[in-house]
Amino acid sequence: MRAALESGLRAGLNQLGLALAGAQVAQLLDYLDLIQKWNKVYNLTAVRDPAEMLTHHLLDSLAAVNPLIRQTAGKTASLLDVGSGAGLPGVVIAICCPEIQVDCVDAVAKKAAFIQQAAVTLKLPNLRGLHARVESLGGPYDVVCSRAFASLPDFVNWSSGALAEQGVWLAMKGKQPDEEVAALPPGVEMFHVEQLEVPGLAAERCIVWLKRAAR
Repeated sequence: MRAALESGLRAGLNQLGLALAGAQVAQLLDYLDLIQKWNKVYNLTAVRDPAEMLTHHLLDSLAAVNPLIRQTAGKTASLLDVGSGAGLPGVVIAICCPEIQVDCVDAVAKKAAFIQQAAVTLKLPNLRGLHARVESLGGPYDVVCSRAFASLPDFVNWSSGALAEQGVWLAMKGKQPDEEVAALPPGVEMFHVEQLEVPGLAAERCIVWLKRAAR
């Protein structure tokens, strides 16, 4: 099973133009194992089939890595993954971008505990799980990201206290959420929508990039 998953993962990485070291590929597969193991007890994700997890979770999160690298220009940065759940995309980003300090916050204690366990098991010193509500976090983080977490207005309102003054929000969405963009609060503006092609996934995906509006 692992050989089939590895071959699917490598093909997907190739399609996404992501060059990862063998150790990073192994970490991604170990992470998938970890989700499956904890899922039996903690119900981290509704997706149970490993092949489906590969496309719907791993490759879907990996599709955001190159856009993030372009946005941070490969600099050391700090990233907060809001409502991280099983660590998607936070753990994936921590594996692919060791130069980025990744904090995954979740209001559910067992999900934050899973992230802490992943950091230890996968030997990721740049990863932390935080059990908190995002509104209580100060930051400042260069990037605040979310994947299928909340509407854009709620996401930016709840997390604005954690975002650095010049920071950006990275919201992973399905199809372009025009109504949510129209409902953004006055101090926030969308500056880019990036269409994503997720290998093996026949569904619309995009990143909505947001920042504080110039005063």
